[in-house]
Amino acid sequence: MCNAGLKFPVAVKPDVGTKGLLFRKILTEDQLKDYHSLLPFTYVIQEMITLPLELSIFYVRYPDEEKGMITGLIAKEYLYVKGDGISTLKQLIEKHPKAFMIANEQKQKHIERLNEVITENEIYYLNELGNHNRGAKFINLKNEIDEQLQCVVDKINKYSKHFYYGRYDIKTTSLEDLKQGKNISILEFNGVGSEPNHIYDIGLTYIQAINILATHWKYMYEIGRINYKKGIAYIPFWKGLKMLKKSNKNTKLMKQLDLKCKIY
Repeated sequence: MCNAGLKFPVAVKPDVGTKGLLFRKILTEDQLKDYHSLLPFTYVIQEMITLPLELSIFYVRYPDEEKGMITGLIAKEYLYVKGDGISTLKQLIEKHPKAFMIANEQKQKHIERLNEVITENEIYYLNELGNHNRGAKFINLKNEIDEQLQCVVDKINKYSKHFYYGRYDIKTTSLEDLKQGKNISILEFNGVGSEPNHIYDIGLTYIQAINILATHWKYMYEIGRINYKKGIAYIPFWKGLKMLKKSNKNTKLMKQLDLKCKIY
């Protein structure tokens, strides 16, 4: 951390992760030691980015083409409760339409303030995770996709020569700054294992959501065909099946360790 210029607080998460499992904000060296001793696999330590706006940008570009396309743009609203001047934090968590599903985790995380009455209209954030399964709300910004944003994302994408499909999770100061290519921090890039998360929270029917997924599978297929003709072999079926089993096993282990991890 010293060599990389990292200082507490930092963000830590598995190098191969999913669903926000084992993502933690680490405040002290002792917490980092506890986290380190818990995990039997590689994890990454990153600067804790505090820029106010978190976005997901789904991007597709065909090999040999200079321009790609943004297929989805969403803003992430972190899980929070709103005070009414009467209810305690514990009560607000229990009656929240999303927070109640992860109530035990939230009560442990905010144990010191559980019996505190939250002031009327006060926004109290329960976590800083932009994952849907951790209670985040997704806000559709499809109408904000324009040529200016497309140029910025095309430029970002070309830092690596062979990323043709996936989702950028980024933080920025504002959408306007993003379109000008400034104040941007890329949290992670998710490849073919990522889902088009712009299908959630925007009022789609089940069939509409499935159609979006199918369209993205088509993109993957077409990119794979182009690369195959360039001499890049497909992953054999049995190797793919083995990778899937390994991934499922890894996810199961992460869920178990996430419950054991007492850092919130």
